Formats: sequence, structure tokens, C-alpha cells
Amino acid sequence: MNNTPLPAGLNEMDLAAIETVRRVAEKILAPEAATVDETSSFPAAQLHALAEIGVLGINLPEQWGGPGLSALALSACVEAVAAGCASTASALTAHFLATDAILLGGDDALRARILPKASTGEVLGAFALTEPRAGSNPVDMRCTARKTDSGYHVSGVKHFISNGAVADFIVVFAITDASAGHKGISAFLVEQNTPGLIASQPERTMGLRGGHVFELSFDCEIPAENRIGQEGSGFRTAMKVLDNGRVEVASMCLGIAQSALDAALGWVKQRMIGGQPLAGYQGIQWMLADMATQLRAARLLTEDAAAKRAQGIRFSQEASMAKLFAAEAAGRIADTALQIHGGYGFVRDLPLERHVRDLRIMRIYEGSSEVQRTIIARHLINQ
Repeated sequence: MNNTPLPAGLNEMDLAAIETVRRVAEKILAPEAATVDETSSFPAAQLHALAEIGVLGINLPEQWGGPGLSALALSACVEAVAAGCASTASALTAHFLATDAILLGGDDALRARILPKASTGEVLGAFALTEPRAGSNPVDMRCTARKTDSGYHVSGVKHFISNGAVADFIVVFAITDASAGHKGISAFLVEQNTPGLIASQPERTMGLRGGHVFELSFDCEIPAENRIGQEGSGFRTAMKVLDNGRVEVASMCLGIAQSALDAALGWVKQRMIGGQPLAGYQGIQWMLADMATQLRAARLLTEDAAAKRAQGIRFSQEASMAKLFAAEAAGRIADTALQIHGGYGFVRDLPLERHVRDLRIMRIYEGSSEVQRTIIARHLINQ
């Protein structure tokens, strides 16, 4: 893990933070990753360990309780967490989506109320955009927020919401003007103890088994001050947040893929076939070369998107390219690593089958590969 290459341009604070996260990921997260997967346990203790070193606020500026790390350092930290335990990384980045929504869309009063506590891990966040009939196209959502004398009445169902039942606050997107299309979507903060909020049991997922996802049902009254930004600004906020999130998904893919490649490299040097190590066979060498090349390309795309994010300019196309390529490349890398291990890769004593399962969702959530291709194509056509 500590041999993972770092992007250029990091300052001393960035480097110190990355080194600290890598150390915690290696010593605390990685040893428990198989147990988290096997038992489908939410990684609360792991998140606490990350909170103690400030990781739950690394996406935030110093003004709101964060350490003020660069976007490149943030990506490297997410990669390190995912290399240690992908389920923990899933819960962590879901928290980032929620705090990003408040940072990018909220007013200073709401930021001051939530973000400093979120940065220390005192409160955990969730981001509720997806619905049973509104996944790839949020405009199809049916969740509504009707204005009342005291605030808003939020009504509807959200699905596949990471951290949904364990989060202290949930950022919820709902229709406030059904006639206005995407301009009629607004964002709200719903706290976990709000009457009328009901969470399902966690879904039984193929991978990321500790990164629990839930269906949430809302029939809630919330105060007006819990609206995030102006009415009708929710869709714009969500799209900005998803740009950030896609870079973080790409970073997660890098971490898991790097772990898979490292496992393959260790295996081929010790596994003897026909009197020589597997590493001596050209076919194996070519597989490793392809894995390393794909991982390097994914890393460069991710670093490019993170660099654009740091500049404060629009980076939707770069984020989609990074997420698309990293998710698909990482899936191939982990599958090839499993193949190199042969039958040993298929058993749970080794982490390869877990890496393959954990990576499968990366091509679906935060916008499927097909959605990313659509975004990229539209940028090309309209530029």
C-alpha cells in the first residue's frame, strides 16, 4: 500500500495526511476487512478511527472544520482507505456526498450548524437522491416537499441510500415545483430522529457488504431552515456533488485495483509451476503488464479530474472519464488477479473474490458507465 505512487504537486501537509491515512488503513482497516465482509458489519469502529485523524472532514475547507487538503490529497486518502477496506471507503464517501451538498448548496448558518461536527465524526451524513423509479435520471423522482406554515412536509421513498439508517443527518432531494422539471428540485436536511422517517433493514448486497444501503421512507415535517439553498437549486447542487463523488469513486477503484495488483505480484513470485515461479512465464508477464498499464491510465485520469476540481472550474467531463475508465479498468484488473491465482483466487481465504465483488458496483452507482458515456458524449458534441 505504501508503495502506491503519489501525484505531483502535493505540499507537506498533504503528504503528512496521506501517510497517516495509509498507516491507519494498513494497521486498522485492512486486518478487519474480511470480517466486515463476512459478517456484513457496518464499519463503525473503522470510521471512528478515521475520525480520530480528521479524515471525515478532509473534503472540507478549514473555515468549516476541515484540514484544507488539496483535491489531489483527498483522492489519495480515499484510495488508501479503499485499499484497506472498501466497505469503509463506501461509508466514508457517502458522508462526503452529504457534507459536499451542504458546503456547495447551503447557507452559512446551515454550514456552521452541521459541517464542523461532521468533520470530526460527531455526526455522520447520508445523501438521498436515488429512488426506486429514479436512478440514472433524477428528474423522474417522485419524492415531494410541500411548503407548510412551519417549513416543509417531505413525502416519498428513497432507495439504495448508503448510511441511510445510521446517519445522523440525511440530505434529501425532493420536488417543490412539479411543473419546472429539474428546476423544480430542491434539497433538504432531514435529521435521523425526525418523526415519519422510516428505514428498512440493510440490503443484502453482492459486495461492499459493510457499506450498508437502505430504503428510506419519508412522511416528515421539517423546519424551513433545513432547506439547503433556494427552492429549485437542488438539481444543480446534486450535479456538482456528483462530480466530486465520481472522482472519489475513481479513487476507490484505484485503491482496490492496486491491492489486487499487489496481491498478484506477490503470488507470481512465490507460486512455483514447472520448477519456476509463475513470474517467469511470458503469458503471466503480459497479464501483469496490462494490469499495470490500465491502473496507471486510470490514475492519470483521476489525478487530472482532481486537479480540475482543485482549480474550481467545471470538471464534469473529466470526472465522468475518470469514473468510467477507473471503474471498468479496476474490474478487469481484479478479475485478472483472481485468474492468476487460479483456484486459490476463488476461495475466501484470499481477498481476490472480495475485490471482484466490491468493484462490481463501481460501474453502476454515482452514475452507471452508460450514463458516464452519455455525459462525455454530450460534452464533446456541445463544446
